[in-house]
Amino acid sequence: MGPEDVLALDRQVCFALSVAARNVVAVYRPVLEPLGLTHPQYLVMLALWQHGTLSVKELSGLLQLDPGTLSPLLKRLEAAGLLRRERDPRDQRNLALALTEKGTALREQAERIPAGIVERLGMPVEQLMDLHAALTRVIAASQQALAHPPVGEAAGPEATVA
Repeated sequence: MGPEDVLALDRQVCFALSVAARNVVAVYRPVLEPLGLTHPQYLVMLALWQHGTLSVKELSGLLQLDPGTLSPLLKRLEAAGLLRRERDPRDQRNLALALTEKGTALREQAERIPAGIVERLGMPVEQLMDLHAALTRVIAASQQALAHPPVGEAAGPEATVA
């Protein structure tokens, strides 16, 4: 197959995104380890540091993760003393997530992470900002595509994206 092979692995956006995501998460691992956080736990903490108390549903929407995926993360963060799960005062049927003093205090250490990651990646901040903007557009486009599947196809996990 020549350079025009549309199925060449190195031409696939899905492959580049997959490898980039895995590698970037691996770059975060040793930086997050001293804080006792995994990358998914770090994302939960970022949301709580930014927004304060959130319902599980709100957090699920922010992180674009289903509540079933979040549940074990939240249990581990609660066991580590970083957050509390309690009934939402606005709606007793929902759980609210609130940072503990320990969870709030961890933010000070975490504030050094972004600069450390930029340094470890060795890329100019402008390039990373451009990448973030491009990925944000890809996320929006993929969400739009999933919301409007081609005729005869259902949206959801069984739908495939190249």
